[in-house]
Amino acid sequence: MTHDLTGRLVVPLDLDGVTDKAGLMDRCARALGLPDWFGRNWDALADSLSDRAVWPEDADGRGLLLVVRGWRAYADARPQEWTTAQEVFAEAAERAPSLTVALALGGSAEHRPGRAGRSDRA
Repeated sequence: MTHDLTGRLVVPLDLDGVTDKAGLMDRCARALGLPDWFGRNWDALADSLSDRAVWPEDADGRGLLLVVRGWRAYADARPQEWTTAQEVFAEAAERAPSLTVALALGGSAEHRPGRAGRSDRA
């Protein structure tokens, strides 16, 4: 199944340097401009991601494309948390069809020596 992402507001969620859930929640709050009352827990993140009323104003009527980049170090450091984060992203996207969450495979954190996806792979 393909989704037309044309016209959606693109919001980068840069997780480079994030090593725990608190860091992830802070980056989400900052990237999306979430209100001060954002609870910084998994349920609050799912609710905020699927609630168009708290999305950036420019996403109104257009939809939102959240591009998560720099996530591999966090995934490696906290695999269970990362699994939960992916579940939250998927749940929110199911609840809000105008939300798409994409995991970027490129970026500075992903191109470390010994990592799959390097440009010098044989």
